[in-house]
Amino acid sequence: MSTDQRISEIVNGNDVVLFMKGTPLFPQCGFSSKAIAILEHLGVEYSTVDVLQDMEIRSGIKAFSDWPTIPQLYVKGEFVGGSDIMMEMFQAGELQQVMEDSGVKAA
Repeated sequence: MSTDQRISEIVNGNDVVLFMKGTPLFPQCGFSSKAIAILEHLGVEYSTVDVLQDMEIRSGIKAFSDWPTIPQLYVKGEFVGGSDIMMEMFQAGELQQVMEDSGVKAA
């Protein structure tokens, strides 16, 4: 299976997935930590992929989304953005609306 196929399966197989550095309990960068804090505050169920554990995914996700940085958030198969975009959307109430409109369940 190609890296793109693996990423596609992850993105489409989870309602909310965050490609990040580290894990939710031990994020390995400030941006990933910020992204986890936002998701936790929203109280939604989410999955994560630690890109530090898989170099193919780490480089492949950047090409998959055409977005140069990690973390990357996907909701119902759609790319939302990185931690800065997540923060802007959260502060404006837009991220909550995306979750609600997408039918994402609370954890």
